Amino acid sequence: MSSTPAPTAAPADLSPAECAERLKSLFPALFSGDAKPLKLKIQADIQQRAPGQFTKHTLSAFFRRYTGSTPYLIALTKAPHRFDLDGQPAGEISEEHRKVAADELARRRANARARREQEEAQRRERFNLLRDYERTTLTRANFCALKGIAEADLDGLLAQAREETAAAPPRPPRPDRGRPPGRGPERPSQGKPPHGHKRPARTA
Repeated sequence: MSSTPAPTAAPADLSPAECAERLKSLFPALFSGDAKPLKLKIQADIQQRAPGQFTKHTLSAFFRRYTGSTPYLIALTKAPHRFDLDGQPAGEISEEHRKVAADELARRRANARARREQEEAQRRERFNLLRDYERTTLTRANFCALKGIAEADLDGLLAQAREETAAAPPRPPRPDRGRPPGRGPERPSQGKPPHGHKRPARTA
């Protein structure tokens, strides 16, 4: 007969954040610090070691978020093996799982880069809009028509451009790319000897 008392009531569902804190307190070797690749079927181990602590829904919701996080995917690509609840090695990571994680990380990096480029392009457009508006002699209505924007949106775009310019002014133009400073003199041309020297006589 088991010595573990049966729970008196069904466990309540926890939020992913609450579940994370409880798992960290129960199994610090696995859930403290950096993310570690989990032993397969880890949920069954948790239910066995901590009966009555978590509902199936709580654990499923937590692990969907946990195993989909960028730190966890990075761990899958770098760790030598999976880990159990005591932080001990518990099985290899298949090449298929490593590849899926690496592909997802590459996709996220590409998406993040595309977002940054799009945001920078929009910022430049707003800066150019502000610059042109401050120089224009057109009426407000004609300026908006020329730029293809609604007159009602103009003030908001200009205000945002002013804030962005004050926070991060446009970069100055790059200096002319000439000879790097400190570089020695050019080597003499092979076609004409330096002044005061004669080309050596050919011996054959």
